[in-house]
Formats: sequence, structure tokens, C-alpha cells
Amino acid sequence: MFGKIKCTVILLAGISGALWVVNLPYPMIRLPIAKAAPILLLPSFISMDYHYRGAIDSLEQADQLVSNATSQADIERGGEKVITAKHHLNNLPVWFLGYYPQAYCGLFGCRWMFTFDEFEQARQRVARLEAVTFQNKNALTPLNKAQKALEKAKQQYKQATNAQQKQQAITAWRTALNQLEQIPSETLAGKQASNQLAAQKEEFAQVINEGAGSDRINAVIEAAKQFSWQAAKMSQKPPHPVEKWQQIENLWEQSIDRLKQVSTEDITGYAEAQKLMATYEANLSQVKIRRQAEADSMAALERAQREIENLLASVPKNPQDIDRNSLLSQLQSIINNLEKVQNGTTAYPKAQQLLVSAKKKLQEVQS
Repeated sequence: MFGKIKCTVILLAGISGALWVVNLPYPMIRLPIAKAAPILLLPSFISMDYHYRGAIDSLEQADQLVSNATSQADIERGGEKVITAKHHLNNLPVWFLGYYPQAYCGLFGCRWMFTFDEFEQARQRVARLEAVTFQNKNALTPLNKAQKALEKAKQQYKQATNAQQKQQAITAWRTALNQLEQIPSETLAGKQASNQLAAQKEEFAQVINEGAGSDRINAVIEAAKQFSWQAAKMSQKPPHPVEKWQQIENLWEQSIDRLKQVSTEDITGYAEAQKLMATYEANLSQVKIRRQAEADSMAALERAQREIENLLASVPKNPQDIDRNSLLSQLQSIINNLEKVQNGTTAYPKAQQLLVSAKKKLQEVQS
């Protein structure tokens, strides 16, 4: 019994070994066997049929996934199918192309024609799909980079607190848009970038237009500040004559006129302009008061000086002929005018000197 089993095992091992040898991928072995006893190549036929079907199916799936990709996952799956198709093609014996196993195909209904042209076409499709997959994968990197740069630039623009920071954000924004435009349009990333570009460019153009308006408003506000600075500088170390106060008043008015040009449509600029205008109008009011005080004081001093001149001219040479009541009235009028001269005006020091003299003279006449 044991001997029979041993013989059976040896026989099976011998048959398996023989089949293994005749199915080795060497033309000098397979071709003669294919002509004389093709049934012995059944394992090879099964393998060839399996790899042929696998190559064709994988190629079709890869082509569909890559050509009609709608996401990165499609590209990834398409790449995997290309690798699978390449694996199947690598397992097809090139030297056996053109041989059609009639017996096997009649039995199992195989559908291939192992021709060299078909094999080369499959190889070319694999190479093309590999290139397309590689290009698509590579294009996703600049797409992601450009999208991140775009979002970062937008955030920088929103957080910008001055013109320089805004300009830097706009430059980064423009660079990110250029990066999107440079992505190959035939790739999935390029199509996604193209779909985004129209809206992104429209948003960027809107920001640029708003920025141009803001720049104009900032320029107007800055000009107003320059006039106010000049007015404040001229106001230093008072008192000043009427003419200078008038110049200062004109500067404040020009500053306010420029602030009035800021439209209510620019919320931020309008708020700043109104805040400055409130301060400037208060300053203008003070300047007008100072100018009027200077004008009134100078007029009062001039009246007093004319009265003094008239008084001196009307005093008789003989003291006995002086009209005491008239002199007292004239002196009191002079004092009244001098007392109208306000402190903080250019006329005030001179008026105070004359006032002391006039009061002293009044006391002398009254005594």
C-alpha cells in the first residue's frame, strides 16, 4: 500500500515537474510544445488569458478615471489601475504574440488576439496614462500651494492696518492668481483652477477698485492734515496780527473743505474725516475769535491814539484856559477805548502803557 502511494506521489511530482518545464517562458521550449502538444501549455494559456483580460479591463478603467477625473481620488485610483494594467502586460510573453491557442479558446471562449500591434498599443496607452497621471498629480501641488497663498493674501489684506501692508497683501494676491493661471489647463488641477479664476479675478478687481478709492480718500485726508499742520504751526507763539490770523483761518478752511470731499460710501474714511472735521472746525472757531479780537483791539487802540492826538492838539498854551470838564470827558473816552483792548492781542502791551498814563492823568485832573 505504501509503495503504491509512493509511486503515485513520484508520478504526480514527475508530471508537475514536466508541466513546469514545458511552461517555462522560453521560446525554444514553448514553441515546439505549442505545435505538438498544446494541451500541456494549459497553465500558460490560463495565465495569458488572465493577464490579457486584466490588462484590457484595467486600461479601460484607468482611461475612464483619468480622462474623466473630477477629484484627486479619481486620479489616485486611475494611477493604481495603470500600475495594475502594466503588471498584467509585463506578464504577457512578447515572443508568444500572434499565437492563437485554438483548443483553449474553443473550450474557454477566450477573446484576445495576441498580436504585436495590439500589445504595442496597450503599452502606449499605459505610457500615456502614466504620463497623464503623473502630470495630474504634479499639478495638484501648485494648485494647493496657490490656493493657500490666495487665502493667506486675503487674510493679510483684511488684517492690514496701513497702506504699505495692504500693498504687500495685494502683491501676494496677484502672485497667487498668476500661479493659478500657470497650472496646465489639460490637468484636473488646471480645470479646477480655471473654474476658480473668474470669480477670484472679479473679487481681486473689486478689491483693487476699492483700494484705489481708499487711496484717493487717504490722499484727501492726508492733504487735509497737511493744511491743518501748517495752520497749527502758524498759530504758535501768539499774539499775531489780523493778517496772519486770516491766513491761519484760510488754512483751516482749506483743510475742512478737503475733508468734506470724503463720501459717506467709504465708511472707514468717512468716519475718520468726520472726526478730524470736528476738531478742525473747533480750531477754526477759535481762530476766528482770535482774529476778531485782534481786529477789535487794534481798532480800539487806534481810536484811543487818535483821541490822544486830538487831546494834545486841543490843549491851550495857557493852563487857565483849559476846560476841565471837557478834558475829563476826553480822558475817560480814551480810557474806555484802551480798556476794550483784549489781553492776548498785539495791541494789548501798548494799550496797557497808554492806559496807565491816561488813568494817572485823569487822577491829576480830578484832584
